[in-house]
Amino acid sequence: MIIATELIYLLAAVMFILGLQFLSSPRSARRGNWIAAVGMVLAVAWTVVVLRGSFTTAGMIICVVGFVIGGIVGVVSARRVKMTAMPQMVAIFNGAGGGAAALVGVSALLNLAGQHPEFQTGFPEVFAVIIGGISFAGSVIAFLKLQELITGAPITFPGQHLVNGFLVLVILALAAILLVMNSSIVVIMVMLALVLVLGVTFVLPIGGADMPVVISMLNACTGLAVAASGFALNNFALIVAGTLVGASGTVLTRKMSDAMGRSLLNVLFGAFGQVQVSAEGGTSAAGHTVRSGSAEDIGTLLAYSRSIIIVPGYGLAVAQGQHALRELADLLERRGV
Repeated sequence: MIIATELIYLLAAVMFILGLQFLSSPRSARRGNWIAAVGMVLAVAWTVVVLRGSFTTAGMIICVVGFVIGGIVGVVSARRVKMTAMPQMVAIFNGAGGGAAALVGVSALLNLAGQHPEFQTGFPEVFAVIIGGISFAGSVIAFLKLQELITGAPITFPGQHLVNGFLVLVILALAAILLVMNSSIVVIMVMLALVLVLGVTFVLPIGGADMPVVISMLNACTGLAVAASGFALNNFALIVAGTLVGASGTVLTRKMSDAMGRSLLNVLFGAFGQVQVSAEGGTSAAGHTVRSGSAEDIGTLLAYSRSIIIVPGYGLAVAQGQHALRELADLLERRGV
């Protein structure tokens, strides 16, 4: 059984890697999704087979119900979501992963309630709770902003950075208490609550236009939390899957921040989405001057070009700017461009 488990988890890990590789091209992306999905089904199903002896009847029923509900929600959501709403769907699914990792950590710590956990097992559990909880709460806020259930503008309050810094210090202190002293239920619950609050206060001041970058960063955090859960549970498949998500999410976050002309440090710790009025009457974001204009204004600027290629992106779709873009294209064509 042990050898079979290792081989199946290894096969699932290979399928994850191949799926990620195929996602690098639009032509093979669908195939990559299928390969990774089959690998995930294989890993989850075999885990249930391995643990079936330790399940009670109620536990097995819960697993089956979870499979059914999760499968229905996933299929219906994926088939009905519009392409312009894909980022918020990724955000809420990513949040579910982070929340699951946090619950695994909480469950493991509660099993050690009143005891002093060994560092090699206690640290991954605490890490999963902290990072998974932040990813869950932050992803929920990102979903609400992108879905326009709350304002997409930055939501700030006086002393916000000081509050976040204080929350970080308190969370680290509680984590140290759990690792050095004992797994107190009260300390675990207080730490979890503060982690969720930190996830909310961290994402609230970020503007909706920067949410895709935030989602990518939170996705990387979820991967790290899942990998930590894998160490806590001694599960090879979780370790590999979490590491892949964490690494790919980090690379994607870096690429997105570079494409925006902002350093990764500015993206992670700067004032996301906050736009300052420039002296010229336009706006300035991250040090760059932004000027607005009508289709006629831009058509005049581009009228002397021979040919123009327009590449629509996510921002154009969300802003529903296709009509203004068509008007601009008509003006340019009339000028012989």
